[in-house]
Amino acid sequence: MALIAPITDLEQLKDHPALATLLAWNRQIIEGARFDRGEISVYVTRESIAQVCEQLKTKGLFNFLSDLTCADFYPREPRFEMAYHLLSLPRKERVRLKVRLDGHEPMLESVTSVWPAANFFEREIFDLFGIRFLGHPDLRRIMMPEDWEGHPLRRDYPVEGYR
Repeated sequence: MALIAPITDLEQLKDHPALATLLAWNRQIIEGARFDRGEISVYVTRESIAQVCEQLKTKGLFNFLSDLTCADFYPREPRFEMAYHLLSLPRKERVRLKVRLDGHEPMLESVTSVWPAANFFEREIFDLFGIRFLGHPDLRRIMMPEDWEGHPLRRDYPVEGYR
């Protein structure tokens, strides 16, 4: 069975409920979208992630943050890509919000005010990737010792650690 090429044209994807809501609310915050293998990913601006989450939640489209993760694409810039996995339990639908961050002092707004479950996800990402979440209620290491140097999931982190 051959794979179908992903759809990245916003015009073809504008009828998807999450994307349609965001386009109607504020078209400028959308950097792109990708529909691949039955799943949609919407790329939004770094500055808008908390408002986007709030918008999708208050409109009743998505009621659960199932995961929040990060990927490091070093040496590419923008280096980091955050992925917010949202779920609508009543409609059995998913959407992935993505935010690209540059490698020099990566930071973005915390979504803990919208999704309290983001608390530990954001702490883990801070600890392992070094991404700062502005407005986080308790941003400190969660997995590594407090005196640990660096962030071990960054692709430029030495395999055997700093010596």
